[in-house]
Parts: sequence; structure tokens; C-alpha cells
Amino acid sequence: MEEFIRKRLEIEIKKSYYISKRYSVISTFAFLYHEEPLTVDVLGSYVRISDKLLKIDDHHYFLNFSFTEQVDAFKASQNLLLYLDKHFNNRSSCIAIDTFDINQSPRIVINRLIQILKATKNSSYSRIEDENILNEII
Repeated sequence: MEEFIRKRLEIEIKKSYYISKRYSVISTFAFLYHEEPLTVDVLGSYVRISDKLLKIDDHHYFLNFSFTEQVDAFKASQNLLLYLDKHFNNRSSCIAIDTFDINQSPRIVINRLIQILKATKNSSYSRIEDENILNEII
């Protein structure tokens, strides 16, 4: 991942931490993988207007499900995968979700999302995973 992209992700995570401390609301962070290129406009039409998208590269996006608990982010991810399955006419997209914890540094969050996504791509069971998949690998 390019350093300027990593910095943008860190800023987005820090903003969410600040909002959480200030207003007592949480977010859920996720990484999306898709095989074929996807524009921000198209992906934006499949998520809520309050969710934030950051393009990492032609096959990955960072998602910030603002004001959303992990359980609700999982449901939003299921809906997003349905839209992407129709859009791409395949079932190759997958999503990694991380538990919101303001005590984790943004670097740890990013690295853990990368690990979760890698494990999710290798999983034949589910296309949406959280940090629990990392415990299964160990």
C-alpha cells in the first residue's frame, strides 16, 4: 500500500476516533476487495450516504460505516455484496470488518484489516469476516 494512501486511512480513522470521543458514536472499519475495477461513483451508489469510501487501488476500498455498530456493518456488508454480485455478475468480492476500538492505533487497524482480508480471500466459508478469522488461523 502506498504511503500517502496509508496516511489518508490513518487520518480517517483518527477522525472517527475523535468523533467517537466527542459525541459518543462509533464506526466500523472495513476493507472491500473486488476483482474488477470499480469507480467511487458506482460503489457510492451501493452504500449509505453517511458511509465513507477511500479507494486504495483498483481492487480495494476502505469503508468507514459511520455511526454503525459491527453487527449492523455486517448487515450493510451483506447488502453491499449482493449489489456487487449483480454488478460484476460473479461472487468474487469479499469484505473484512474490524471491531471499533479507539485504543488501537490506526496502523494496527489497517494492518489487521489487511490480515483479515487476506484470510477472507482464502476462506471458502464466508465472504465477510471480522478479526475472529485470525484466531482460527493460529
